[in-house]
Amino acid sequence: MAENQAGDQQQAQPQFALQRIYVKDISFESPNAPTIFQGEWKPQVNLDLNTNSSKVSDNQYEVVVSLTVTAKVGDKTAFIVEIQQAGIFLLSGIEGAQLGQTLGAFCPNILFPYAREAIDSLISRGSFPALMLAPVNFDAIYAEAMRRKQEEKPEAAH
Repeated sequence: MAENQAGDQQQAQPQFALQRIYVKDISFESPNAPTIFQGEWKPQVNLDLNTNSSKVSDNQYEVVVSLTVTAKVGDKTAFIVEIQQAGIFLLSGIEGAQLGQTLGAFCPNILFPYAREAIDSLISRGSFPALMLAPVNFDAIYAEAMRRKQEEKPEAAH
């Protein structure tokens, strides 16, 4: 019986493993090249960020961090970079709010540096100065999304 209890405890232990990191989609555009290189380089940079996850199999989840970086000089677009940086994660023994936190914040924190490096590389290959995106606090983004979701629930009941 002691063996059975040990087996149950081992099975209940949360498990997390990164199985694969990959680029799912990537795009670079410089619609105003080469004339954009002739002016002074003082870009306005905009970052759009999104994450989502889906179940691949019983304990496997795909998490995707989508980023779009747009740089404009005046009213002209210098470049647009879009990337979907993805990963496959093995998660077992993690459920409910903890699973949501893992998929919505922890996994994106792992993927973001890969996306940031790919974006910097593409921008450099486009002959633009390096752009190192600042770190993103996915924990805070996730917490804010959960707070907004809670606020919307009472309104939906009316």
